[in-house]
Amino acid sequence: MQKLSAVLFAAVLLTACAAKPPVIPIDRGSVDAGSRVTRGGKTELSLLGTGVRVGDKFPSAQLVDTHLRSVDLARREGEVLLVSIVPSLDTQVCERQTHLLGEAKVGKGIRKVTISRDLPFAQQRFADLTGFGDILYLSDFQKADFGQKSGLLIDQLYLLARAMMVVDREGTIRYLQVVPELSHLPDLDKAIAEAEALAVEH
Repeated sequence: MQKLSAVLFAAVLLTACAAKPPVIPIDRGSVDAGSRVTRGGKTELSLLGTGVRVGDKFPSAQLVDTHLRSVDLARREGEVLLVSIVPSLDTQVCERQTHLLGEAKVGKGIRKVTISRDLPFAQQRFADLTGFGDILYLSDFQKADFGQKSGLLIDQLYLLARAMMVVDREGTIRYLQVVPELSHLPDLDKAIAEAEALAVEH
């Protein structure tokens, strides 16, 4: 009986370890920055601030890196930016989005960036745990400066909306997806393809 119990326990343990992570839907659509998104498919949430559009310059905003240094991405010209924007790295969907970004193989001249309102210490902890050291983690925790200047600050929650952005070498936004439903993933493959196309332009 003890042997049978041990076998059953081992089987359950192996099944649990082999269980696949839950499937998170990928959203192909987009809403305008500065408009509205949904949470749970029902609750509508307004996006505060001035909505950016494709063709606009990346907004000049004070972000903070994991070493507590001030960073303004609008001044970071000369490379293509693949920017992943998430509400919080401590949530399942944001974690998955950032994992996908970290696992993505991108060409030379493309800089992977993650922006959230997590504290820089939490972003550094995530980087250490995942090993995704090639991502530039930036925090908008101080005044939500980036969120307000991009139209991606969620009213009531005061977190950033889920989005993907591609910025060319001159600092112009060339691709933008604001995910309509917060619980869905963005179309990361499309954003990467846009970044790759820009990276080979001369």
